[in-house]
Amino acid sequence: MEKSKKIILFDGVCNLCNSSVQFVIKRDKKDVFRYAALQSEVGQQLVNQRHIDTSKVDSIILIEPGVAYFTKSDAALEIAKDLGGIWKLSAIFTWIPTSIRNSIYDFVAKNRYKWFGKKESCMIPTPELKAKFLD
Repeated sequence: MEKSKKIILFDGVCNLCNSSVQFVIKRDKKDVFRYAALQSEVGQQLVNQRHIDTSKVDSIILIEPGVAYFTKSDAALEIAKDLGGIWKLSAIFTWIPTSIRNSIYDFVAKNRYKWFGKKESCMIPTPELKAKFLD
């Protein structure tokens, strides 16, 4: 595993999560991120090493190896910040208290399957994208 890369763990069967990963991949011009489904062996290993309770966080986790990990709205804002350009403006949302941001995040996360659907299995990356995935 590359220590210099930040790792995005995502719900591999969630259509919204998969679309979000595709969105980030297209805009990750500096090749900052690597990806793994929460359901994968690598995803479970990373979560267990950090003692993250996936019953409370089951949609997106950003791991900055050797530094910290971020969950929910903090993860989304950190990812946006690393995309650079206009996405850095999302930092303005850090002024909103985390509890309020996470309430909105949790509402969307709770309804994501109902609103956006669910896959039968985790996304399989194309051969071109395979190197960006850890599993």
